[in-house]
Amino acid sequence: MAKVIMIQGTTSNAGKSLITAALCRIFKEDGYRVAPFKSQNMALNSYITKDKLEMGRAQVMQAEAAGIEPDVRMNPILLKPMGNKGSQVILNGKVLKDMTAQEYYEYKEELIPHIMEAYNSLSDDYDIIVIEGAGSPAEINLKEYDIVNMGLAKLVDAPVIIVGDIDRGGVFASLAGTMLLFDDDEKSRVKGFVINKFRGDVDILKPGLDMFYDITKVDMLGVVPYLNVDIDDEDSLSQKLTNKYNVSLIDIGVIKLPHISNFTDFNIFSLIKGVSLRYVSNTKELGNPDMIIIPGTKNTINDMKWLRQSGLETRIIKHANEGKAVFGVCGGYQMLGESINDPDNIEGGGNINGIGLLKTKTTFNHSKTTTQVRGNINSISGLFKQLSDIEIWGYEIHMGNTEISEGEPLNNIGLKLEGCVCDNVAGSYIHGIFDNSKIANTIVEILMKQKGLNSDELVNFDLAEYKESQYDILANSVREAINIKKIYKIIGIL
Repeated sequence: MAKVIMIQGTTSNAGKSLITAALCRIFKEDGYRVAPFKSQNMALNSYITKDKLEMGRAQVMQAEAAGIEPDVRMNPILLKPMGNKGSQVILNGKVLKDMTAQEYYEYKEELIPHIMEAYNSLSDDYDIIVIEGAGSPAEINLKEYDIVNMGLAKLVDAPVIIVGDIDRGGVFASLAGTMLLFDDDEKSRVKGFVINKFRGDVDILKPGLDMFYDITKVDMLGVVPYLNVDIDDEDSLSQKLTNKYNVSLIDIGVIKLPHISNFTDFNIFSLIKGVSLRYVSNTKELGNPDMIIIPGTKNTINDMKWLRQSGLETRIIKHANEGKAVFGVCGGYQMLGESINDPDNIEGGGNINGIGLLKTKTTFNHSKTTTQVRGNINSISGLFKQLSDIEIWGYEIHMGNTEISEGEPLNNIGLKLEGCVCDNVAGSYIHGIFDNSKIANTIVEILMKQKGLNSDELVNFDLAEYKESQYDILANSVREAINIKKIYKIIGIL
């Protein structure tokens, strides 16, 4: 069985995902086979494995840091929020059913055998498992059926490190308060604290660290500075959706749908020199971008209604009629068509007109497509012609099928034709279609040429290489900031 360590946090967004990823990278660098684990994740940012199973992207990111293939055993339970209706529960990568919060709370105990099976199987294959908790472990009203924080730590006999976010203020109080709400067994599992997101001179903080040890008798393992690293984060807390950016030479506007999913599909554009990627919620924020992207969504019909009511639909049509680029991914692709039909009541039933920029019709059904794909852009015409024959890869997660009546299929996956393009408007079901850096770089080149700009100076960007450099920066920074030797002692290796 693998050695294990668990990272919990005083709050959501304290830095659990980041510290987990850093330890995965550090252990990998030190020659260990290491895997991340999170029993239950709640996110609309999901991923499809090679086995056609769905899991949260946070553990995908951590698997990348560990240098291994993402595996659904790393995240056996994924909850995909459905607004006021509760969540779609994904168990071991497949849809179990939709549940309200109360239904799920009462059902959680039945999930423990599945969690333990996934964890034990993973533990057989690796030297070290780094577990990430969720939210705060001190939610006393939820303790009885906890399966993701101290409840899980007890099940797998894991030592615990608690991370506190000093950037919010009150870090000592939040760490001490968390300990106060633990029972004696839980307190005994806490082997160390980490303070995260520190700005300034650590020497000023040191007297507080000494006093805090006198109060808790638990080691402070380190103080991690506020890191300028670009690592994929959880969708509900991502600053990328709220940050305001200055418009660059090439400006791309992503519609921030109420039920937006997989927004990481477009991260690569924000990393290319001279490109701004902005998430916009209204016509004022939209401005006059060079390309509009409509992303995926957990509720296509409701978000289509919102798009219409907000006035953004009219602006998207005007943008397209001016010959400028529009691209839809998954639910965004469905919205670009003429109609969306829901005869089986998947999203509440009924029919709705789409934006109508593509001659397509989508019909929902109970079958959920979850698969990885690889293929090529077809030989296409129009604004996106320069993309012809470039290789693509990614994954599909969607309900329903889309039929094309006019226009060209955008790409092929073996013998299967997928997506649609009509001059300057294109759509695809493939999440991650832009992660082939050649696709993203070529789109930026197309937009530059359309504006009459010289694209010869465009610096091609390699996403895979960039990600590796960010994981290295993360690991090096955390290794310098915390006592790794003590962590090895905590997990029983030294």
